[in-house]
Amino acid sequence: MGTGTGRDARPGRDAGPGLTRRGLIGASAALGGAAWLLRGTIGPDSASAADPAPPDLPAGAEVYRRVYENWSGEIRTDQLWTCAPRTPQEVADLADWAHAAGWRLRAQGYRHTWAPLTVADGTDAAARVLLVDTGRHLTAIALDGPDTVRVQTGATMEALLALLADHGLGVTACPAPGEVTVGGVLAIGGHGTAVPAAGESRQAGHGYGSLSNQVVRLTAVVRDEAAGRYVLRSFDRAEADSAAFLVHLGRAFLTEVVLRAGADRNLRCVSRLDIPATELFARPGAPGNPRTFADLVDHDGRAEAIWFAFTDRPWLKTWSVAPGRPFGARRVTEPYNYPFSDSIPEPVARLAGQLVGGAWGSAPLFGQLQYLIAKLALTGDLTDILLSGGLLRDLLSGDTLTHLLADGLRSDLWGPSRALLQYVRPSTLRMTANGYAVLARRADLQWVVSEFAAYYRQLLADYQARGEFPVNGTVEIRVTGLDDPAWCGVPGARPPLLSALRPRADHPEWDTAVWLDILTLPNTPGLHRFCRDIEQFLLRTFDGTRAGLRVEWSKGWAYTAEAAWSDPDVLGRAIPDSLRAGGGPGWDEAVAVLDRYDPHRVFGNPFLDALLR
Repeated sequence: MGTGTGRDARPGRDAGPGLTRRGLIGASAALGGAAWLLRGTIGPDSASAADPAPPDLPAGAEVYRRVYENWSGEIRTDQLWTCAPRTPQEVADLADWAHAAGWRLRAQGYRHTWAPLTVADGTDAAARVLLVDTGRHLTAIALDGPDTVRVQTGATMEALLALLADHGLGVTACPAPGEVTVGGVLAIGGHGTAVPAAGESRQAGHGYGSLSNQVVRLTAVVRDEAAGRYVLRSFDRAEADSAAFLVHLGRAFLTEVVLRAGADRNLRCVSRLDIPATELFARPGAPGNPRTFADLVDHDGRAEAIWFAFTDRPWLKTWSVAPGRPFGARRVTEPYNYPFSDSIPEPVARLAGQLVGGAWGSAPLFGQLQYLIAKLALTGDLTDILLSGGLLRDLLSGDTLTHLLADGLRSDLWGPSRALLQYVRPSTLRMTANGYAVLARRADLQWVVSEFAAYYRQLLADYQARGEFPVNGTVEIRVTGLDDPAWCGVPGARPPLLSALRPRADHPEWDTAVWLDILTLPNTPGLHRFCRDIEQFLLRTFDGTRAGLRVEWSKGWAYTAEAAWSDPDVLGRAIPDSLRAGGGPGWDEAVAVLDRYDPHRVFGNPFLDALLR
């Protein structure tokens, strides 16, 4: 009941072949098997004399070798030459050098991404690619006005929100990780989760779409053909061409932006795990007055559902504006308030090691374990743990329970917005993810989530019936508004052309985006086939009639049965058409503008060459 997965969805069942209680508890090597999930950044390495540095670099450019590895480890390169420019002008100088030398520049920050927008997996040392690390020096942040902030693109989102908070400012929503660069977030149209609650009015300086839509001015490195060189060029948001740079996928290099912000507002974040998935994602009009996802969004405006695989009660978080601390809410003043998620509990790491070691059939147990740990750490409720048996009881020892409860309960938190909006550290469990945005009427929100949930639940059950377990992570569902350019406060502003949240002129009633992600451990057997099935269902169901589909640029999409970012029809037709549909400016204009300002494609890679054409 709930996930359609039969008896394995109940806590305490021994799930999957090849996994024994003795093997699980006694396998000390399991933690080593999961160690790659906990890795940090890879430091620079010394270059060898046999592999000389790129020739004739601009004076003062210091280069070193670095392996590029993305968040999930699915993209890993040889040691590539890397440079950390100290000033924006040095980026322009590097672009001139790259054009003359036949090299390409790829901006990188903290590599919290999945898609091959920076470099492709397996890029070798012979490739004429120079990584440009923005996070070492291009990190300046300062107020530009009473409600604007000037920030270089290598600064982290954590640093940006901290500075805003120091001046009584904030944003309505933002990506949950703090260790991501502002430039990276803008490149892919990063977002959080927020729409107006019933009766809520938008406050000055705030918006409900992507961070890109908050830009009022930007500076990019562009080609000046008359001068015969690359230069720094500032664009006001009212300039038509700026719309192509606001979400550019890595086909441009922004060095600095000015962002609009608003007066900060305290938030209350309530976590609950008491609503079955069948109720939360019920079809519209279902009998019994269910507590639906849409109802909770209407009540609070900000919601996220985290649905562990093979379980039937999602972890639901809702954020509401709360000027004063509600009775019983725990006051927090800094971000990252879910220690059980930030620092992987030993039982989770141990079982993850078993999974990546080949015991993929233990996915139902893994989902149940994550659910029980979240419930205990958030609410202190031991009921499900006491009722569980077998491996789960062995995994959740007394020491583990004590450790989880040591930091206090986290189900009701209150504080400044940044303390509640940023909650993902680099130390969390690293999974791969697909991602899509469904544009629809606010009134159709529940229909969208119910259609997706019903298909996902049945598909997961069908795979399990064949002895396949392609998902061992979570489904994550968020909701945002679209990118209304009026929210940036610049007359004449246009929406970001390549944003998944750009409004459709032919569907002005579509005012909401439902974000759908499925997370699982990399290299899980059947993953790509499962994601292809999901993607084809989404394309059929949200075909532009009642709702429309766009991809989430940083995640996985264009699936074949063997790989992501590979389906020629999705890459060459579905994705461009999703941003052409509705008339007006969109895909083709964005490609043309980016080509005009970088005609030599210094800022690009072979994947983007094929996609943006």
